[in-house]
Amino acid sequence: MTDTPSAPVGTSANGHVAIVTGANHGIGAATARALAVRGVAVLCAYLRLRDPEEAEQGERYAEARAASGEAVAEEIRREGGRAAAFEADLADPASAAALFDAAEERLGPVDILVNNASGWIQDTFTPDAVDALGRPMRPVSAETWSRQFAVDAMSPALLIGELARRSRARGARWGRIIGLTSGGDLGFPSEVSYGAAKAAQNNYTMSAALELGDLGITANVVLPPVTDTGWVTDEVREFVASSASHFHVASPDEVAEVIAYLASDEASLITGNVITLR
Repeated sequence: MTDTPSAPVGTSANGHVAIVTGANHGIGAATARALAVRGVAVLCAYLRLRDPEEAEQGERYAEARAASGEAVAEEIRREGGRAAAFEADLADPASAAALFDAAEERLGPVDILVNNASGWIQDTFTPDAVDALGRPMRPVSAETWSRQFAVDAMSPALLIGELARRSRARGARWGRIIGLTSGGDLGFPSEVSYGAAKAAQNNYTMSAALELGDLGITANVVLPPVTDTGWVTDEVREFVASSASHFHVASPDEVAEVIAYLASDEASLITGNVITLR
């Protein structure tokens, strides 16, 4: 785990401090910017990834996943906000405490947690080598399960636990947890471990809504529509256009606006929900 220089320690415009995971690109980066505009100090957590198979999803997506979170933090600072970047592998159980320590040292006590990062990889129970859009798939294995459950289920659980513990210790009476999910009631065919890990995260977040309500903490999950974070191709757009259940290819900024609202004072009555965006 490595960190990068941050702005001087001070107080954010509204007193709130957020950790946003996967904040080097896509929805995570857009969320970090949206929160900063609203006066929240943001720790941009990230991990630079370069997977040869991701390049097959498009070079723009692969490059975004391999980027540093420091560019997002620097952009926020240039606009007058407060932000720091911190690189951490969320598959490491020690990363949860490390992220909170870094945020507290550089920005102040954390009261907003956005569990956005993903260990996404396509796996399947079928013998198919590619999905309907020609994207490569792997058979379900201990490796595909471990990678996704570590980042999409274990890490959110540990991060929620850190927020709960530290909030209680300092007598905090306000907090926000927002997770990002995918899949549906019938799982996620062609991305089975990803869907299962997200389902586990949903359950952790719903439990947090019930167990942490006495601390003034709300907890919700956002299910975005197909979102163009760099991987959307013409074939994907055609699929969405012809689908009976998809209405729109969203931009990361559109999704981030919903997340930022859920992190606001105005959303105090919204908790324990999986909010589907279309």
